[in-house]
Amino acid sequence: MTEPMYSLDDIRTNVTRIDNEILSLLAERRQLSLEVAKSKIQTAKPVRDQTREHALLLRLIETGRELNLDAQYVTQIFHAIIEDSVLFQQAYLQTLANPDSLQPVARVSFLGAKGSYSNLASHHYFSKKQTKLVEISCSTFRDVLHTVEIGNADFGVLPIENTSSGSINEVYDLLQHTSLSIVGEITQPIDHCLLVAVDTQVDQIDTLYSHPQPHQQCSEYLHSLGEITQEYCSSTAEAMQKVAEIKRPNVAAIGNAASGELYGLTPVKSNIANQQENFTRFIVVARKPVDVTSLIPAKTTLIMSTAQKAGSLVECLLVLRNLNINMTKLESRPVIGNPWEEMFYVDVQENIKSGVMQQALEELTHLTRFIKVLGCYPSENVSPTDVEITP
Repeated sequence: MTEPMYSLDDIRTNVTRIDNEILSLLAERRQLSLEVAKSKIQTAKPVRDQTREHALLLRLIETGRELNLDAQYVTQIFHAIIEDSVLFQQAYLQTLANPDSLQPVARVSFLGAKGSYSNLASHHYFSKKQTKLVEISCSTFRDVLHTVEIGNADFGVLPIENTSSGSINEVYDLLQHTSLSIVGEITQPIDHCLLVAVDTQVDQIDTLYSHPQPHQQCSEYLHSLGEITQEYCSSTAEAMQKVAEIKRPNVAAIGNAASGELYGLTPVKSNIANQQENFTRFIVVARKPVDVTSLIPAKTTLIMSTAQKAGSLVECLLVLRNLNINMTKLESRPVIGNPWEEMFYVDVQENIKSGVMQQALEELTHLTRFIKVLGCYPSENVSPTDVEITP
């Protein structure tokens, strides 16, 4: 048996040294990406250059192979690094475009208490802005909006759609009447677990607490449990609190494992969502709209009510097609108090300041009974640049 060249302590010391060097290099690379952003202001070039990203990834894969590193491993790492670089540059450019928005601390309202998915999304979004949070937990979506509207919070974070359960209709309905503007978005991975307060088995559980959305998103797994009582709560955080208080082997909550630790809960079953790729898109609202620089990708969200005649909606959608504006979301909701009348929510990948978007709004104004822009904001979902990985 060959004796190791180094002791385990020596090996761990060297691993720690290398990890620290990697972190230092990542910090240095991030600062260089800031210099890139500054140069793009002078040249008016967009933040993303996917042709260059593609060439960069191919070169890194080849270099990695020479170092006996798997191509998939290299690609995964540098997708994360490129995403961070893009978002870091976008945040810098947005600060320049909105100097009044620069604040070290932000008061943020969200649904539920600490550990709710809205709370996690709030931390995820504002950590990218290097902004500390004053957390304001709310018991309803309406309260989240109202807290911002009356000035008790600077921002509100609301879930708008999920890859499994679809649109969150209550939020769409509330957006019809608010004076707030959408100023940002964040997509949060959702990892639903069955959380318990005491040592138990899945077949002992007969009562399950959660917000209605997780119940929908995990419907297939819950059906497999047979007869089970589903208790609805205002948030996943409230559900976890209840289970922690009840502390019985037949009671569980649906929630995030890390959040469950805050309440002394442990997962008895993980990955219970209908779709393994389970994500929720959240929007961020504020009293004032933001100015989105033309150097970064933007989304514009608007609502409109069309005339009550055949083909009215198609005419509106043709405006977007003819101007080559990509629509990423179309949602219809009933207009409260007006039976059979629909309000349409539309997300498009376009900056409201662009010529084509201004032309689209002008044409849509003539075609609709009502139209309102809910916000223009940076698109912060950085899709990875595809590269073919050959053996």
